[in-house]
Amino acid sequence: MPDTMMDVRDTETSSKYYKQGLEAEEKGDRVEAIKAYEAAYTADPDSTEVCFRLAYNLDLLGEEDEAIHLYEECCRVERPMLNALVNLAVMYEDQGKYSQAERCIRQVLTTDPNHPRARLYIKDILASRAMVIDDEQEARLVKQDALLNTPVTDFELSVRTRNALRKMNIRTLGDLLRVTEAELRSFKNFGDASLDEIKAMLAQKSLRLGQAVEQHQEEVKQQVIDQLASETGDSSLLSKSVNELDLSVRARKALALLNVASLGDLCMKTEAELMGVKNFGMTSLVEIKEKLVEMGLGLRTLDN
Repeated sequence: MPDTMMDVRDTETSSKYYKQGLEAEEKGDRVEAIKAYEAAYTADPDSTEVCFRLAYNLDLLGEEDEAIHLYEECCRVERPMLNALVNLAVMYEDQGKYSQAERCIRQVLTTDPNHPRARLYIKDILASRAMVIDDEQEARLVKQDALLNTPVTDFELSVRTRNALRKMNIRTLGDLLRVTEAELRSFKNFGDASLDEIKAMLAQKSLRLGQAVEQHQEEVKQQVIDQLASETGDSSLLSKSVNELDLSVRARKALALLNVASLGDLCMKTEAELMGVKNFGMTSLVEIKEKLVEMGLGLRTLDN
């Protein structure tokens, strides 16, 4: 009897915090939503819905490792949520884990053979796995991998900068290529001196912050342009300048910091990426989203 009562009490507590998380999400307060979902998950770690909402919101705020762990937990049940499988596959693909990504997507297609996102992603994943690399290119990649796997501790950085990178779980040069300048600035107590120090170190290796992110986004943008061209016969819309949105000065400055020049560049960004820019607030985010809707476009989103 005591065990049963404890289970009920835990479930009720989890339900209470889960509702608080949903309310916070509706208000656009993801930080408070995460706090509520974490409390709900602690009370009832077997709740797949709570686990998914927590993973989804952490994913949006860039907490990739925690999000992947929670998505994996969601997918260990007998009948996992399809959105959890798709989001996990996308994150696996971003990390180059194509086998795991393919396994997730095939699980989705087994349940729903016509799932639109799954059908699209399976083509990309198979194409990535089937890519043939000649010997010369393979040698370059091996050399590049060795460079990108070099620990940041191998370089002469100040103690302050080393500690900041450690707290952000940035261990290698490759990790630095997967984080943008705006994202680094968004971390507490990360100042201009540390940023300049890191940028100078990368420049010595002909590298730069966010390089891997830019390359991935450029590939995704081209896929979107190609898809739009095949569906409408017109790919010119995404190539137009963001100046055509007639945005406020604050919003334009934020997009300039992200090197967003075209509508296609903008549509590849998520809300989290925009909100990570210094002095970029909810007002600017709403402004940009409304302007995009007027043109039949929108920011990149995850399954919700």
